[in-house]
Parts: sequence; structure tokens; C-alpha cells
Amino acid sequence: MKQAREGMTAGVKAGDRAPDFTLESQDGKQVSLHDYAGSRNVVVYFYPKDFTRGCAAEARTFSSSYEEIKRLGGEVLGISSDSAESHDRFAEECSVAFPLLSDRGGKVRDMYGLRPTLGILPKRVTFVLDKAGMVVNVFSSQIDPKRHVSNAIEVLSALAR
Repeated sequence: MKQAREGMTAGVKAGDRAPDFTLESQDGKQVSLHDYAGSRNVVVYFYPKDFTRGCAAEARTFSSSYEEIKRLGGEVLGISSDSAESHDRFAEECSVAFPLLSDRGGKVRDMYGLRPTLGILPKRVTFVLDKAGMVVNVFSSQIDPKRHVSNAIEVLSALAR
């Protein structure tokens, strides 16, 4: 499947096995990527920071599309370095029904090879994984957060065929 890249990303790419992780969600639960193996395609999106305009737009767009994503056999996991407590408030403000995961210290971001833009701004990158945990698509754009959602839905639709 074609890899969509607006901004180039080093690290994990289409065709790679997605690195596994376990992180705390906004409700205090531990969520592991391997929990979805064999049963769901997974959209893993990394975003810069809770309560910023672009990140709120992205979260709201994923939220409004969440039922469609689930119908297509997908799950959504949002990841930033904010705390689980911050994610809880952000999820409430943006009506987020999927897990927002706290990557304090950026360990998972590093595992995926996501270096900061201009050396300071965390990258906004979305990975779509198939049920086997393989990366089938990577989309990177700092300036078009809503496009991450439409791109993920296109890829999930293709996987559902």
C-alpha cells in the first residue's frame, strides 16, 4: 500500500512491524498495542500537545469519525507526552471516546523514530497498522491535522475490502 508522506519521517515506515508499547490512558488504564493483534487494525497518531488548536481539531475530527473507523475494523490510539491527567481533561473537552496515551519522556515517540521538527516541536504523524501489527501507511503533516483522519479512513477502507 502506498505510503503518504507530506513531511518526511525517519524511523518506522510502511512494511515495518510496529514497535509494541504499553502506556497509561486518560482513565488510568494500561493500554498495549499488542492487545489489538489479530483482531483490529490500529490507527496510532502522535500529536504535539493537549489543548493546542491543531491538536484539538485533530482529536475532534478523529472523535467525529470514530464510529466509521470502528465499522472499518479499526481502533484509534492518540499519543503525546502530556500526562494522563491532562489527557483526561483534553478528552472531556474534545469528546474523545478512544484512548489518549501518555508517553512521558517520549520513549515510544523515540521507538518510532519521530525526531522533533526544527529540533523543538514534536511531530504530528499517523501510522495505520494492519491486524498483524504491520505498518501499512505513514502520514506526516504538522499543518493539516484533519487530513490525518481522512488519510487513515482511506487506508482502513482499502484494508476492509
